[in-house]
Amino acid sequence: MKFDTIIIGGGLSGLVAGIELLRKGQRCLIVSSGQSALHFFSGSLELCGTEEDPLNAIRGLESSHPYSRLGADRVEALAAKVQPFLSELGLHFKGDVRKNHWRMTPLGVMKRAWLTLDEFASFQDPETMPWKKVAIINIDGFLDFHTSYIAASLEEKGVECSVSGISLPQLDKLRENPTEMRSTNISKVLTGDIIGTLAARINERIDGADAVLMPAVVGLTGCSDVVRLKELVDRPLHFLPTLPPSVPGIRMQLMLKRHFQKQGGIYMLGDSVVSGTFVDGRLKSVRTVNHEDTEFEADNFILASGSFFSKGLVATQNGVVEPVFGLDVDAVSDRKEWYDRNMFNAQPYMKFGVSTDSEFRVRRDGNTVTNLYAAGAVLSGFNPIKEGSGAGVSVLTAFGVVENILTATGGVER
Repeated sequence: MKFDTIIIGGGLSGLVAGIELLRKGQRCLIVSSGQSALHFFSGSLELCGTEEDPLNAIRGLESSHPYSRLGADRVEALAAKVQPFLSELGLHFKGDVRKNHWRMTPLGVMKRAWLTLDEFASFQDPETMPWKKVAIINIDGFLDFHTSYIAASLEEKGVECSVSGISLPQLDKLRENPTEMRSTNISKVLTGDIIGTLAARINERIDGADAVLMPAVVGLTGCSDVVRLKELVDRPLHFLPTLPPSVPGIRMQLMLKRHFQKQGGIYMLGDSVVSGTFVDGRLKSVRTVNHEDTEFEADNFILASGSFFSKGLVATQNGVVEPVFGLDVDAVSDRKEWYDRNMFNAQPYMKFGVSTDSEFRVRRDGNTVTNLYAAGAVLSGFNPIKEGSGAGVSVLTAFGVVENILTATGGVER
């Protein structure tokens, strides 16, 4: 089977690249093994969280950083495309590329963010809250949302908090086994007509609050239940992230996937690329686990397989490897230099990734593969945790690689 571009990895990078290529008239295939980092999504996208102005912070990064290879001006231009792109797909975010805002973690800690889903709580100042009193409401038996930490954090900032739980008979079956009381299982119950009942229970517990905060356990497959719940609750309702799995993250992946398929893309879920055929410095075709007798050919390929979490990189006794094609990896050889014994310090292994040129074309045995590009977490040179840059790198390098492919094939002019 022949495609214009084959994308290896169906997470944020892969789906953004695929949708953008389809819009430019290409025929695309995504091969996805399954779970992606979107299942750990906080409700916010980070560009660079080390300073108030993310663009200023990006200008001071090392030359090996993916943002530096894109260039500061191009980063700004690509970042400006993200919010409209997601909005067209029904994913509505708030934020400003020139000024980070703040969002709250499931443990009540404030962190900088670039874009945050409209239904989530966000703050311009981490110490000045927009409310005098809030009602923090959890689902009884749900342990991945820590109301005591959230209340303590808000009370330190002068906000009066009332904390309560809601019990619905429709959730009793889940409560029989504590391991079933997960965000995704709860969200499968809290849908349709039950939203009205949930809103009524919330309204009973508002108790004079200016706003309601609750865990993001509504809207697994779309936004309609979220919109309806917010309309029915008598006070402004804001969601906060939970510990994984992430309901809004899974929703985001499903919505991106549906849009990709609706535009004509082929999405092979639960499959993995296991090998490729290289001819004259180019990748000609790939084979997958589920279609081992079929060669999937393309003019261009994008490796968006992620980092260690999704096995886009694998650590062995002898080093760090890219397991599909045996690509060159930027990593130190001495295992003792992979990590810092202080777990709160920046960990060197976080910057490991595949080696690429300035156009994000990968290297194999020291040579550039001219039609195989890398995007997202599989790239080297950045620390998504310490920098607060993971989602930004994923999305912007996806857009950047698409531009590089279209420029190389005469599709667009930069």
